Amino acid sequence: MDERLQKILSQWGIASRRQAEEMIVAGRVKVNGKIVQLGEKAKPDLDKIEVDGLPIRPENRPESIYLLLNKPMGVISTCWEPRKRSNVLDILSAELRNGTGIHPVGRLDADSTGALLLTNDGRVTYGLTHPKYCLSKTYQVWVEGHPQELILKLWRQGIVLAGKKTLPAKVKVLKECNSSQTLLEVVICEGRNRQIRRTAEKLGHRVLKLHRTAIGQIKLQLPGESVLPIGHYRPLKDFEIEFLDDQIIQSKFS
Repeated sequence: MDERLQKILSQWGIASRRQAEEMIVAGRVKVNGKIVQLGEKAKPDLDKIEVDGLPIRPENRPESIYLLLNKPMGVISTCWEPRKRSNVLDILSAELRNGTGIHPVGRLDADSTGALLLTNDGRVTYGLTHPKYCLSKTYQVWVEGHPQELILKLWRQGIVLAGKKTLPAKVKVLKECNSSQTLLEVVICEGRNRQIRRTAEKLGHRVLKLHRTAIGQIKLQLPGESVLPIGHYRPLKDFEIEFLDDQIIQSKFS
């Protein structure tokens, strides 16, 4: 039966659906020797599918990989960048980059730092990024000025961005500096484009620095351990992988 190529690549663990779409648009995917266009279909059990010139079959699926990266400033959260800027795969070892199908789960702005998941499990990526399920993400955010309680209350309740109200958020003050800067902890359960920066600016407190510290229960600092340094990555613990599996199950039935 014919299926869309991005669905096939996701099911086989090559990339998330969105990443697969980017690969197709970039001309990196062939079917029976021909470069395909977005929207084309294939018969996964009959057609020869190639990515970057390498034939892909379900039996070739690599071992599942789950990593947490502390993304540095200026690094792009994609697998392929036409402007040749540094992307998250450049940080990984050659062994992890080549032939594993690893890709980022969601995105983190180039000018933001912190926790970013990487995997080659398309099932996990699709489950965690599906719009009907919201995975909490925790940030430390330096903003200009000292937001008053009324401003924080508005942020917590949600404000309208581009005609749509944001979901309720958790916002608390961690530190205030004499230099008219405040450190906030912000927890959100949606991933709209530059949401925290746009919200803070609309409320009159421009973001100076944004750092993601946790994705659900997956944190840059585990109990009894040091913080994962910027530019470093580690494999997920068993309990963290179990947490991801739980989110996928919930996303299916929510």
